[in-house]
Amino acid sequence: MANWQKFLLVIGVLSSLAIALYFGLMPTEKVDFNTDIRPIVNKNCIACHGGVKQNGGLSFLFREDALSTETESGLQAIIPGDPENSELMKRLVHHDAEIRMPLEKDPLSKDEIELIRKWIKQGAEWQDHWAFIKPVKITPPATTFESYVRNDVDRFILEKLERINLSPSREADKETLLRRVSLDIIGYPLAAEDQNVFLKDTSEDAYEKLVDRLLASPQYGEKWTSLWLDLARYADSKGYEKDMKRSMWPYRDWIIRSLNDDMPYDQFITEQLAGDLLPTPSPKQIIATAFHRNTMSNDEGGTNDEEFRTASIIDRVNTTFDVFQGITMGCAQCHSHPYEPIRHQEYYRFMSYFNNTVDADLPSDFPLYSDLYTPENSDHADSIIRYVEQLTGEKYFRKTDNTFVKRRKFLLPLLEAEDSDDYNYGVQNSTGINWTEDGLYKDGLTYVLYKNIPIHDYNSVTIRYRSATGKSIIECRLDSVNGLSIGEVTLRFTNGKFANVQMPLKSVEGSHHVYFVLSNDLNDHHNQGPADFDWFRLNHKNEKSINPPLLVLQEELRKIPRLKMPVQKELPKSLQRSNFVFVRGNFLTKGEAVEPGIPGIYKIQHNSAAENRLGVAEWLTSKDNPLTARVAVNRIWEQLFGYGLVETLEDFGSQGSKPSHAELLDWLAVKFMVDYNWSTKKLIKEIVCSATYRQSSTTSPEALSKDFRNVYLSHFTRTRLTAEQIRDQALAVSGLMTTKMYGPPVMPYQPEGIWQVVYSGDEWKTSSGEDQHRRSVYTHWRRTSPYPSSLSFDAMSREVCATRRIRTNTPLQALVLLNDTVYVESAIALAQKVNSSVKLPAEKITLAYKTALGKMPTAKTLHSLVNLYNESLLFYKNNPTRIAAMTSGDTKTPEVAALSAVSNAILNLDDFLTKP
Repeated sequence: MANWQKFLLVIGVLSSLAIALYFGLMPTEKVDFNTDIRPIVNKNCIACHGGVKQNGGLSFLFREDALSTETESGLQAIIPGDPENSELMKRLVHHDAEIRMPLEKDPLSKDEIELIRKWIKQGAEWQDHWAFIKPVKITPPATTFESYVRNDVDRFILEKLERINLSPSREADKETLLRRVSLDIIGYPLAAEDQNVFLKDTSEDAYEKLVDRLLASPQYGEKWTSLWLDLARYADSKGYEKDMKRSMWPYRDWIIRSLNDDMPYDQFITEQLAGDLLPTPSPKQIIATAFHRNTMSNDEGGTNDEEFRTASIIDRVNTTFDVFQGITMGCAQCHSHPYEPIRHQEYYRFMSYFNNTVDADLPSDFPLYSDLYTPENSDHADSIIRYVEQLTGEKYFRKTDNTFVKRRKFLLPLLEAEDSDDYNYGVQNSTGINWTEDGLYKDGLTYVLYKNIPIHDYNSVTIRYRSATGKSIIECRLDSVNGLSIGEVTLRFTNGKFANVQMPLKSVEGSHHVYFVLSNDLNDHHNQGPADFDWFRLNHKNEKSINPPLLVLQEELRKIPRLKMPVQKELPKSLQRSNFVFVRGNFLTKGEAVEPGIPGIYKIQHNSAAENRLGVAEWLTSKDNPLTARVAVNRIWEQLFGYGLVETLEDFGSQGSKPSHAELLDWLAVKFMVDYNWSTKKLIKEIVCSATYRQSSTTSPEALSKDFRNVYLSHFTRTRLTAEQIRDQALAVSGLMTTKMYGPPVMPYQPEGIWQVVYSGDEWKTSSGEDQHRRSVYTHWRRTSPYPSSLSFDAMSREVCATRRIRTNTPLQALVLLNDTVYVESAIALAQKVNSSVKLPAEKITLAYKTALGKMPTAKTLHSLVNLYNESLLFYKNNPTRIAAMTSGDTKTPEVAALSAVSNAILNLDDFLTKP
């Protein structure tokens, strides 16, 4: 080899070495745990090395567990910075299939193994799952589609579309937008005259003005309440085998009013979880707590009340996380969460917040709120109260909202068990307050407290009680258990039967906290408490001087039926329960004692001193909570677009879907909390006013090939309407729907035999008059036998919380639309509505179609409908006895029956059942 050749060879070798050395010293690209490693672990490892199974003593849920040397082999699976000596790497590449991981599965790919090796080499840094990282305010991205942008929502969507070289669709026509946004905001199309206001408005802000009108409509609250009732597992029955009726509708009405008032979402959460624990709760705030009294009660004979009380508490824990956090917390009831870093003990720490409520699976559903009148009885009660005000010159009537709540204490001074503000050594039950013997001989006074009573108006107290002992003394003391005594009476032995006794009162001035304090000098109570108290009646000084006597008017008012509904009430401190881990989730097997606490993955604790439901509400609504706003925003997005930014509404955890637009989700969450101050209406307006929402649903072959499921929103996704929207829409376009709001549930027609009630004797009594055609949100909901028409369109039975309805398409749905009474009646009413408006059959069919769908039919569609009309007309002329079934009123002709058949077909069209 020549010298010059040797020289070139040396130069080449040195160059190669230099290049190799250079790239070897270059910093390796950072491996991201959430993006690169967590998906591999969740797919291949976590099932055997997580919260349920920890094979070999190894878990990958927590970094400290994954790095632990306390494995069965004593070897450390992951040694940060040292992949060669990490047992995990050795197992991933082992030649023996019985040792290689994942066990009994295909080995990881070379790329996956190399990613894990690099990650360990870089220090095996761990990251929290994205959902547990607090969202921060970000700047919307720039876009080349600037002329398309209507607000910042569009910038996030367009930035993603640009990445896959797709363009957005054009804006939909006004008729389509009108129908779409009406269905989304109020649940059904506007009346024709209201539609024309928008269609004739040529101003630039015509659409925005339409949105504002819809959001201000009372029907907005009704539409969005349907969604919330699924979350709250609302029903008009108790569930389980007997599934007896339960009066919960005031809670449903509270939701409607709260949504219409645009109650801030943080307040909306707080009042439902802990309205009773607020400093001075209003009747409406107490009603709101029925959210967690929608749990089922088991009235079957022989059941264990403590078992089903505990089942209700567990349901409340799971529902709280499902609704407000989008996390499957229920998985941690029996063991540490299999996929999320939530330990078994943390489940019961959180459960401790809910375990001190008074309810105990009693047949009475106690505790109950009873200051409620139905709308029908409200006026009668008002008239009595106002009459008494005229007689006495005193103001008894204090209206707390515009329909049914009365402060009857101002006229009916009957202090019942559920009215008590506090009690010591007592147990509230269906007959009142059972005062136990413990406080009489141990470490405290036995009392019941009623706050802020205008005691100066009364000169005596009638007490209804029963006693299995004698020599009990009851005293009336003011402002404390040791305060001024203004009355005393001895309670005689009643042999367990209820009796009345009267206690004279000394004259005092002003309103006071009234304590009824019990004492007894007997030591033997035969294992029973000394007394049950049903109520204390305060007798007015002026009863005899008023004509007619006040007592007569009070009794008349008392006879007016009042509603009693289950609500939340906290046990007094002296009776609060201890809390334990349930081993394997079994309430009979108590493990270690626990104190209230939030799962550690959240990295924050609430600052409240309240270790109760109010503390939970404060933690949930903290702007540091990473999930509350995200989950709420995602749910609203799903209602508007058909799919959430996180498709799995029920699971924001590591096994759920990744956000399609993570930055948009976080931007909306921060805007919802900070800029909008938790205003749901402002959030909805922001979204529906975007160009993204206003797109046409027409797509292109290119979009279908690149984004078949329209994840990137290059056009608007057509989605099937909900069960409530389909029924309400049919009633609205036909003119049958009544706008009556609120009140007890109604029973529209359903076939005989649907309710087969064995125990309670309940029956479906079909409503009459306008109640027959009220909105679906008012339909009576029985858990074991839901309204079948709605059930066919994927409505939920509501035994448990349902965060997402899965849409199905079945032949049964078409049969329901063609045959269910409500749709046949709607078709007939629609036919009657258009029959007298125009003359020619084609014109009538065109008008029926436009009334139902808000647009003109195509020539092809009209041709098909006219053919159906002609065929139907021939049928009814040949079968005159069938005409009556498809007509109403005086117009019973073959022509109207044929037009009804066509209207029935229109109400079954895909366009009618789908959001455009």
